[in-house]
Amino acid sequence: MAGNSFGKLFNLTTYGESHGPALGGVIDGCPAGIELDLDAIQNELDRRKPGQSAIVTQRKEPDTVKFHSGIFEGVTTGTSIGFVIENTNQKSHDYSHIKDSYRPSHADYTYDKKYGIRDYRGGGRSSARETACRVVAGAIAKQMLKNIEFTAYVSGVGTMKLDKPYNELDLTKIESNIVRCPDQDMAAKMETYIKEVRGKGDTVGGIVSCVIKNVPVGLGEPVFDKLHAELGKAMLSINAVKGFEYGSGFEGSTMYGSDHNDKFNNDGTTKTNFSGGIQGGISNGMDIYFNVAFKPVATLIQKYETIDKEGNTVEMQGKGRHDPCVVPRAVPIVEAMAALVIADFFLINKMYH
Repeated sequence: MAGNSFGKLFNLTTYGESHGPALGGVIDGCPAGIELDLDAIQNELDRRKPGQSAIVTQRKEPDTVKFHSGIFEGVTTGTSIGFVIENTNQKSHDYSHIKDSYRPSHADYTYDKKYGIRDYRGGGRSSARETACRVVAGAIAKQMLKNIEFTAYVSGVGTMKLDKPYNELDLTKIESNIVRCPDQDMAAKMETYIKEVRGKGDTVGGIVSCVIKNVPVGLGEPVFDKLHAELGKAMLSINAVKGFEYGSGFEGSTMYGSDHNDKFNNDGTTKTNFSGGIQGGISNGMDIYFNVAFKPVATLIQKYETIDKEGNTVEMQGKGRHDPCVVPRAVPIVEAMAALVIADFFLINKMYH
């Protein structure tokens, strides 16, 4: 299997399966001399881990990260940072019923056809459990980028969406509710809705919005390695992501250029920010903001029709512990992938410009 690494200079390679002994990763390119707050790294994992509330999967995993290399007395040494996160609460028998069948809209079919073999226990490598490794690397990237702020939050669940832009929301309220929505009234409605969906054995999608503040001017390369293109790739590599838009996004296609153009202030900042902090593929110093759309989880705890390996129509019902809506737990994953992109371009900028 190729494609297990992300980033050019600040590079993360991950390994492991949902129901294997452990997940882990190796981070290459992290500069020496960075003092790490290991508790802050663990806190990021705690925001992503399963079993943290009534509206997520009830799999109980501590997701405790153990570092094996690259850190000495809390400071990065410049060598490869190796880490492991042990799996402690696997219930592989929950997946025995799908050993020879394919869940619709899941990776079961494509993995089997591509490799001729698949780990059906929790999806194996296709499980979103792999993203725990990204959160570890993203947390380190955040600490490398001390002055840059990464803030993601849930802005939509199903048809319910916040109608305010990020700069009109109190983003300090994100962690005050289990949905991770900064609007308390909307968060309560979203929570009730997710519980109703779960009660029906169904799932629902949603949107995670993210804003990156204090990004210096000049990150990103102007042709193939545009900053927004790399952010898009990063977000679309997250399990269940179906869409990415930055700045004015699709709404911008409905505007006149005279309204959409971000007019300059004398200091180079802009009066508006429809560009989303990126122009010509390069950061312009304004806030970078974007939306990430997540589909409903493919595994349903209800009966549905599918096919087996022989192409026969069979009836299936999901078992085990699954998220009825992934977006509350996806918030730290979105932040982590954004941090990996910015960290990579930060190092590239130092090398070439």
